[in-house]
Amino acid sequence: MKQHISYSELKIWAECPRKHKLVYIDKEKGFTGNEFTAFGSSIHSLCENIAQETIDESEYDDFFDECFDRELEQLDSNYEKRGELIEQMRGQAKTLSPQIAPSLNKMFPEFEVFSVEEKLFEKINDFSLDNLSFKGYIDLVVKTPDGKYHVIDWKTCSWGWDRDKRNSKLITYQLTLYKKFFCQKHNIDPKDVETYFALLKRTAKKDNVEIFRVTSGPRKTSNATELLHKALININRKMFIKNRLSCKGCEFRKTKLCP
Repeated sequence: MKQHISYSELKIWAECPRKHKLVYIDKEKGFTGNEFTAFGSSIHSLCENIAQETIDESEYDDFFDECFDRELEQLDSNYEKRGELIEQMRGQAKTLSPQIAPSLNKMFPEFEVFSVEEKLFEKINDFSLDNLSFKGYIDLVVKTPDGKYHVIDWKTCSWGWDRDKRNSKLITYQLTLYKKFFCQKHNIDPKDVETYFALLKRTAKKDNVEIFRVTSGPRKTSNATELLHKALININRKMFIKNRLSCKGCEFRKTKLCP
């Protein structure tokens, strides 16, 4: 019997139950990371420290480089790193990093940090199966003088997101579920919590940090919860049907694991 589920796991299940089985049940090694994931992890660490004011602006570049080098070292030894791309990314981080604090201050005047990398491991109360929990980590939660809490998830990208991606149910359900279980954990009225994506754009010519609100009202919360329940029911019933519409780009495509 499954004990918990994360948003990442839910997303993979929604895209293809067969891939979910390979990754989360069979523990098959698929995609293990590249320069882009190393950049994302490093810039996330930088954002955490900038939000908490634990480093000065003069330290941003060295802090990122140290994180980036560490992440690159942890990539699969068989992966051939692309030196030119790595150096481009170092320069992109230098352009992006000074814009993080001003963007937060502009969007959330006089904010205070409520939590960074807040762990969620909350029981799914409104579900028929017992002892199941939602697991996740919220990148940043800030509180403003009006008493509102703001749940923020950092997302690295190249130039930005188009309209379809900004409005994608499956993508925005991450924030919806984070809000639901954050409120449950702290016994906070959902009306007092707002949700945001913060885009960290590597290649944009300007406005490399963009924070935008994502609505997560009762109907959307109900729909996201319904998807969560559907996934758990099918996973526990061991229903792992292949979704051929998601085969393109899948690392298991046309392998012995998924012919």
